[in-house]
Parts: sequence; structure tokens; C-alpha cells
Amino acid sequence: MLDIAEELHRWVEQGREFAVATVVATNGSAPRQPGAALAVDSDGTAIGSVSGGCVEGAVYELCQEALQTGQPVLERFGYSDEDAFAVGLTCGGIIDILVQPVRTSVPRSADNGGAMGELVDSTADTLAAGLAAAATGAAAALARVIQGPAELLGRALLVRPDGSHTGTLGGHPALDHTAVEETRALLDAGRTTTVEIGTGFASEDASEGEGGAQRSGSRCGQPVVLLVESSVPAPRMIVFGAIDFASALVRVGKFLNYHVTVCDARPVFATRTRFPEADEIVVDWPHRYLDSQELDSRAVLCVLTHDAKFDVPLLERALRLPVAYVGAMGSRRTHLDRQQRLRDVGLTELELNRLRSPIGLDLGARTPEETALSIAAEIVANRRGGTGTPLTGAHTPIHHDTTRPVGRIGSVA
Repeated sequence: MLDIAEELHRWVEQGREFAVATVVATNGSAPRQPGAALAVDSDGTAIGSVSGGCVEGAVYELCQEALQTGQPVLERFGYSDEDAFAVGLTCGGIIDILVQPVRTSVPRSADNGGAMGELVDSTADTLAAGLAAAATGAAAALARVIQGPAELLGRALLVRPDGSHTGTLGGHPALDHTAVEETRALLDAGRTTTVEIGTGFASEDASEGEGGAQRSGSRCGQPVVLLVESSVPAPRMIVFGAIDFASALVRVGKFLNYHVTVCDARPVFATRTRFPEADEIVVDWPHRYLDSQELDSRAVLCVLTHDAKFDVPLLERALRLPVAYVGAMGSRRTHLDRQQRLRDVGLTELELNRLRSPIGLDLGARTPEETALSIAAEIVANRRGGTGTPLTGAHTPIHHDTTRPVGRIGSVA
């Protein structure tokens, strides 16, 4: 749901009622991953996608029904060999979708159960807070119940990096406590996935005597599965070397939703005029700038300086950082010379093996734009576990992200 947070946040601010359908689990060759969402407002306006087109019509109708009933529903879509024309995924995959109405105000009357109405209202407020956090770029994770007791379906918690949270799952406080701890750990890793909690409460509290399970359990130990969607600042891409190839790479990096910084020690080249789409332009020696940054495991470093006096001190540091990708431009001869210089300053073979050089995949690229595409393709393949080989005639999986089952509903890392 957080992938369309900006538009949904505007809907909330405008007081519009809507239903949002979120992919909560996948199996096989599913077109979208958990967290992908489609939303429909009371006027019938739709945004987002859950399947790339396969089941959008059926999901649209489910959203309209949820707006009428006010109740969440979990629905499974998959390919049917018996009826090839039935609603399903023609790619052969399976997706589970949570459809949930979001109403800006719910009256707390006897008709909606008083306290139950307060919980529903709390869930809507929690979802709205999660959308606001994602829309403004704040770090937070939204956890929603997607499997467990029927009355908990769709209940939500919003967890922040410091452990503070908004909302409740509606069960025992121990359930909320465990959910917050699990969600916070996933937020720290920037992951969107599913997690099962609640099965251990009954056994852990057996010593409390009769009724212990009810006092701190999850409905007599029944497991609860949460979809946790993490909203974290965009991953960093730092491009070292303010050359024409860098300008093209900045554009591709922004297209891939990176926060892109261009760094070069030469002020005549590192200018806003040359790099209008970069988030930051830094005039400094590359290695000195890198020393000043705190980078996480999603960061990618692209060294396009092609000059030993810049490359060697920069790569000496970069290859010892726990970042996702380090690539350097240059010919094969330049690469061999650079490797030896890095050995001379003390890098090990294990550290050198992390270097992607010459940078990029073999696409036969010539122009700056083609080269940027080659570099971006290698970054994506490295991130997703791809091979870079053509899919035509291959028998390897199209999607390489690992899937771990959790009961009926799977977990995607």
C-alpha cells in the first residue's frame, strides 16, 4: 500500500473514502510483490496495480464491495487449468490480496458495537498515519493482520525507528508488544515481508495457572500473520566523477528511485547546470566525501572518475564498506592496473572480488545512455539475484526474490 502512499495521503486529506487492495503474499510467477496496491475511491477512481492487468477488474469490484460493506476481505487469485477464462493469473502464479476499506470517520454507536467502532476508527487513523509517514519520506513500518482470528483481519500498527507506535491489533497487549518488536526489526532492515507471531504465548504463560493463556495469548495461541511494509528513505546512489556518462546514470538512478549524489573534486564540472536531476552535487575529493557519509546496505557506489589519483583512495575505502554495490569504469587494462594498485595499499583478494569492473553488463553499449542502462542492469541483477542472461529459451526463474511459506500465506523477503 505504501507504494501509492502519496496519492492516498492526498485522498485522506481531502476526506475521500476509499478501499485499498494490497498484495500480501505470492507464489510462483506472480507479477507484483507483497505491498503492491490498487485503491478505489467512492467515486470509482482507481490508482495503482496489483497484478499488471490480470485480475485488476475483479479486484476493482472487491474494492467497491468493501466500500459498501465496510469489512476487509482476503481473496486468493490463481491460474485455473479447468477454466482458462476464469479470473486468474495467466502467468501461472498465485497472489493473496487483502482488500480493506479506509474511512476517515466511523461513528461509535451501538450499531457498530461501541468499542469495536473505536477499534475500526483506530485502524483507519493508523493507516492514515502510515500513509502520511510514507508520503513525507519518514521512516516507519505498517503492520497489518492478514491471517488469524477473523475479527483481527486488517487491524494495523504503525511502528517508528525508536519503537514508538500508533494503533493496536485489538488482542492482548502482549500481541501488540511482540508485533512492535518484530516490525521494528524489519524496519531496521528496510524490508517488506510477512511474519508470524502469537503461537508461543499459551505455552510461555502456562506457569501462570488456569487462564494464563487467555491473559497474554493470541486467542488461545492461534497464530497471527502480519504483512509488514517498511517505508524508509530512498537508497543512496553516489556517482563519483562529473562526466557525460554520469549525467545519464543520474537520470537512470532517479528512474530507479535512488537518492542520487554526484561528487567530483573539480568545481567546473560538478554543477547544477550539468546535473539538474541530481538530488545533491558535492564538490570534494571523492574519498574524503565518502569518509563523511553513513551508508546502509542498500547503497550503490559508481566510480566513473577513471583516474588513479581519485580511484585508488576511494575504492580502498568503498570496498571495505557494507554497501550493496561498488562498480568502477575503465578498460580491462585499467582494471588490472587498478587492482594491483589496490593490492599495494593492502586490500585482500576477498575485498577486491567485490569490485564490479569494468562496470556494467555486456550490452554492447556505446553512448552515455546505453552505458548507464548497462550499469543499472548490473545493479538490478546484483540486487535481485539475476544472471543477466536472456530470458528467451532459458529455464531459470523470471523472478529471483526468495519466498518462504508461512502457513497458508507466503513470506517474501
